[in-house]
Amino acid sequence: MYPIELMKRIAVYPGTFDPVTQGHEAMVLRSLPLFDHIVVAVGHNSAKPQAGYFTLEQRLEMLHKVFDKMPNVSVEAYEGLTTEFCKQKGAHFILRGLRSSTDFEYERNIAQANNALEPSIETVFIISSPGLSAINSSIVRDIHRHGGDVSQFVPEAVIPLL
Repeated sequence: MYPIELMKRIAVYPGTFDPVTQGHEAMVLRSLPLFDHIVVAVGHNSAKPQAGYFTLEQRLEMLHKVFDKMPNVSVEAYEGLTTEFCKQKGAHFILRGLRSSTDFEYERNIAQANNALEPSIETVFIISSPGLSAINSSIVRDIHRHGGDVSQFVPEAVIPLL
């Protein structure tokens, strides 16, 4: 094992990204100075419906469009435990965004469980920018499903894909 200062600081940013929002994009952009590499990881959440609004392939395409010009960001799909995926990627950090105190309560429990599973992986919480805290994928899906204009909520690169 190399000393920690010689290791790359790799973070996994897990989520369903159904669809990716400006909040997701901002979270990655704000986190880039903290890490050498960020893996945006599209995973399956057992608490959410099996089939997403957008297919896995569509979500991956959207994320690739948003982050394709950033060499220190990669996009991948994964199944199973996030901690196991982190180990496969050599990541010692899980990146999570917080919009509200409700998010914190939910995310804290997951972070503590992940720490119990793999103590070498630390969860890093980033508080959302005030102007983006009201945006979430559920709201964007609902607006899109009913024919509304979601362009103010999603990254510009995603708009042609919707």
